[in-house]
Amino acid sequence: MTTSVKPPTWFWVVSVIALLWNLVGVFNYLNQAFNQQAILETLDQAQREAFEGIPSWATAAFAIAVFSGTIASIGLLVRKKWAKPLFIISLIAAVAQFIHWLFISNAVEAFGPSTYAMPVIIIIIGLYLISLSKKGIQKGWLK
Repeated sequence: MTTSVKPPTWFWVVSVIALLWNLVGVFNYLNQAFNQQAILETLDQAQREAFEGIPSWATAAFAIAVFSGTIASIGLLVRKKWAKPLFIISLIAAVAQFIHWLFISNAVEAFGPSTYAMPVIIIIIGLYLISLSKKGIQKGWLK
């Protein structure tokens, strides 16, 4: 006989928010991948060069980050412990993407110091979601 430990209500709320957050990331990736011309038309020359200079490995890291984060969020909602390694993969991929964007490309010069804001927010949220999934495993919420 196995007993299931039910997660508290806040766990479900955070899990739904995590899924929505990661779906916004998927939308942003798909927009960047399939709507490049429209994006380029809104940028000045320096921003355009930064955007056009994104290498394929950084684009792949972006895709891995958002899709693994989305699948991990679904994992939370179906109470599976495999959510944790997917959140870790998502964070590692996001950091790889940010290393290029912030330190290799000229994005900070082109877009300004506010370019650091979103990567910092994403890293904090990524660390929180890893911590949440770890807690879920420890508390028996995730199997």
